[in-house]
Amino acid sequence: MKQKISSAVLAAFMLTSCGTATVNPVTGQTERSVMSEEDEIAEGAKGHAEVMKEYGAYANPALQSYVNALGQKLAAQSHRSQLQWHFTVLDSPEINAFALPGGYVYVTRGIMAYLDSEADLAGVMGHEIGHVTARHGAQRATRQQTAGLGVFAATVLGAVLEGQGFGGAGQLASQASQTVAAGYIASYGRDQELQADGLGAEYLSRTHYDPHNMVDVITVLKNQERFAADQAKAEGRPVPSGSDWLASHPSNDQRLQAITALAAQYKAQGAYGDEGRTRYLKVMSGVTFGDSAAQGLTRGRNFYHEPLNFAITAPVGWYIQNDNEQLALLNTARDAAVIVRLVPPQAGKTHTEVIRNVLKPTQGKVETTTLNGLPATRFAGARTASNGQSQGLEATLVTGPGDKIYLLQTSAKDANALQRARAQVREVEGSFRALTVQDRAAARPWGLKTVPYPKGGFAELAKTSPIARPEQQLRLINGFYGGGEPAVGQLVKVVDSQ
Repeated sequence: MKQKISSAVLAAFMLTSCGTATVNPVTGQTERSVMSEEDEIAEGAKGHAEVMKEYGAYANPALQSYVNALGQKLAAQSHRSQLQWHFTVLDSPEINAFALPGGYVYVTRGIMAYLDSEADLAGVMGHEIGHVTARHGAQRATRQQTAGLGVFAATVLGAVLEGQGFGGAGQLASQASQTVAAGYIASYGRDQELQADGLGAEYLSRTHYDPHNMVDVITVLKNQERFAADQAKAEGRPVPSGSDWLASHPSNDQRLQAITALAAQYKAQGAYGDEGRTRYLKVMSGVTFGDSAAQGLTRGRNFYHEPLNFAITAPVGWYIQNDNEQLALLNTARDAAVIVRLVPPQAGKTHTEVIRNVLKPTQGKVETTTLNGLPATRFAGARTASNGQSQGLEATLVTGPGDKIYLLQTSAKDANALQRARAQVREVEGSFRALTVQDRAAARPWGLKTVPYPKGGFAELAKTSPIARPEQQLRLINGFYGGGEPAVGQLVKVVDSQ
């Protein structure tokens, strides 16, 4: 699923040895590898520290215990049961799961919201366990030893924004949704992904879950693609074209066809046990849906960050992308954006110091102003880019609540894109504010709960749901986006304000 890892972690995997002959635990074949099992474990531990820094574990001990128990059960039946396995639910709304070498497997609370049973979750985790048991990470490290680390230069959001000028918004739009594990895992080949699907099905069968649940997992991913396309059309945005991690993966249509045939073979071997739907829905009750208050909440065109006590609003047609390091407000064409970052105290105590230490301009002018009563400074000028050429630079600094300094930096594909977006950029800057009473009322997190399916169907449930496009999203989280209905009285997931 969706992936990336920082350059620092990637560098750790680029071992310098010539490689030794190693027997693959899954295939039994000898292959050259620059990573021994001890290397995998050590580097996986380093990567784990980076993942925890980027995401953090979801603060729900019961859910963590449940996922770990299921993961350990699957891993015990895998080709590398001797590893010390680690399973973690990440505090992220992303529809995501991934693994690092050495037995580190992660699922987000985001993907768990869209699964319907314990067996579905087992399918997701079985696939990721398969990447580890087949040593796909070690295989990739061996291949990339020849290619060199430079191949990753454009996979990190920080590298995209390195110039700190107008350039980069187009890249930002395609990269901003990626997270700390993406560059590392996105290069899994099609054969590796299909092999992990097959291993996931095998591990489900060994633990008495129907491998057909792997089909359900791929269907969840297909429905996410459909929903994203439908939402883009409704908002007048370009339909996603597969320029993200799926470009290097087999299509979900291919995966669905392959895993359906494989699941049918396993099905012929005998009956399987309870899929664990009731257990799963019980443990998911109360789990945060979407953004968390600690990370900041997007509600329509508004973004609220209660811990930092500020809010900001996107212009009509713009959208918001938030991660742990920064907030991006991007236009529909994805060729202009405003990047909002909290300036660390060591970068300067005044706007002048921050401009000098962070923006590092070669020339420019400043204008002092206020934004909703908050002291602000606008800067327009130039700096020297990494290629040695002069680069346009525009930014606004604002001292927000708690005397924290925020950098609102303009990024655009080129000067024409910047000019087209100029009015909207000013609109974004002018919306930066301390939280109002109305903002605080709107900044309430959402959570999952279960209710009996009513006679009025999803249309009835949608009437009291706080989420956007409620009927479509309720269908999506319950596995009915493609049509159909649950039985009246069957427990289904809904989203409610917490």
